[in-house]
Amino acid sequence: MSLRHAVLGLLAQQPGSGYDLLKRFEERFVYVWPATQSQLYGELGKMEKAGLVRVAAEGPRGRKEYEITPEGHADLRHWLIEVVPDGTKRDDRLLRVFFLSVLSPEEARTYLQQNLAVFEERLEALREIERVTEWGPNLGAKYGRISLEFGLRQLTMLRDWAEWSLKQFD
Repeated sequence: MSLRHAVLGLLAQQPGSGYDLLKRFEERFVYVWPATQSQLYGELGKMEKAGLVRVAAEGPRGRKEYEITPEGHADLRHWLIEVVPDGTKRDDRLLRVFFLSVLSPEEARTYLQQNLAVFEERLEALREIERVTEWGPNLGAKYGRISLEFGLRQLTMLRDWAEWSLKQFD
């Protein structure tokens, strides 16, 4: 997935400023596809030059509200339908596990305990989103709920793995 397609997807749902998009990233994609302010604003500039988005309105202090163009819709649809996800995943957490033998057993255990704590914290954050969100009948809510369920199941698996890995020290 690229930042460009995440932005196009958000703008396809609702126009917004760079600030609005950054908040939506923080709310929806914090564990999926995080983006920094500089990355997001830089990408919006590139996308505007490429004709994928346009400024729909300008407000005070140079605030620009962007909307997706027909070319942007076509690019998003192409990515959704025709580009096969590669599923490539770089996980520095797991890479570190391969090298835990460099540490003492207690340091390795501490590292794994820290991972467990992170997984539990993130799982609780997603459960809170699940509790407070009103899942309406619209398609956006339906697909948001499906995405949330993926996160819940993935974090549950990671938490279970972390618990199992700690038992290997017993």
